[in-house]
Amino acid sequence: MTDFPFNRPIAHRGFHDKANGIIENSRSAFAAAINRGFAIECDVQLTQDGEAVVFHDKDLARLTGQDGLVSEMTAQALCALPLTGSASGDTPIRFAEFLAGIAGQVGLVVEIKQQEYPEQTRLLAEKVFSEIAEYAGPLAFKSFDPLALSVLHQKGYRGPLGIITYDYKSHADHLQGAQKFVLRNTLHRAASHFTFISCERTALTAPMIRLRRAFGIKVMTWTVRSKAEAEAALQHADQIVFEGFDPEA
Repeated sequence: MTDFPFNRPIAHRGFHDKANGIIENSRSAFAAAINRGFAIECDVQLTQDGEAVVFHDKDLARLTGQDGLVSEMTAQALCALPLTGSASGDTPIRFAEFLAGIAGQVGLVVEIKQQEYPEQTRLLAEKVFSEIAEYAGPLAFKSFDPLALSVLHQKGYRGPLGIITYDYKSHADHLQGAQKFVLRNTLHRAASHFTFISCERTALTAPMIRLRRAFGIKVMTWTVRSKAEAEAALQHADQIVFEGFDPEA
């Protein structure tokens, strides 16, 4: 059997379904994934008071309808905000609470979100590492930021570490050309110590991704939204991170 996180499809931010009031990265989405036995991909951000919370965006608007940034909120204040559209009154949750609720029932792929400043990314990675000390379930980490992986490795984490990459043609205006080249081609392994690649599905045929896979580095891909996309992606990848459909139905 293929080892985690490459054994069963991974539910992107939980098995969410906004049309039916199941919002991404919510207790309801995680419960739905557990019910189907799917591993869960989730995101963690750093709050103003140094807590790790399960939340995708840097700002609050899309998911809570509020103004402001996660980094400007305390964990207590953030976790009191209702998630917009939740049929169950879900709110964001602390990472520690998330781990306690999952308790090894399914595998976890945790994305450490790149923060505004490197020191904040370092603090988030350190906080997350401290909170997994007694967690016994299947667990993997990934990040766009090699620094987050490097911190985990420095702290002694030896589980699966994934670098997230894509073509770096959009959402990358803040980066210099050389930085884009290094990140797109994953030329930081000596520092990041990644053990797998998480590649956006339209970038799977990039030469370096194909080369890495040919030399034994497993590749997962995101975000797959239909069976047709899954079939196409799995020609070039070993695992999918999916949403909006059930890949095993």
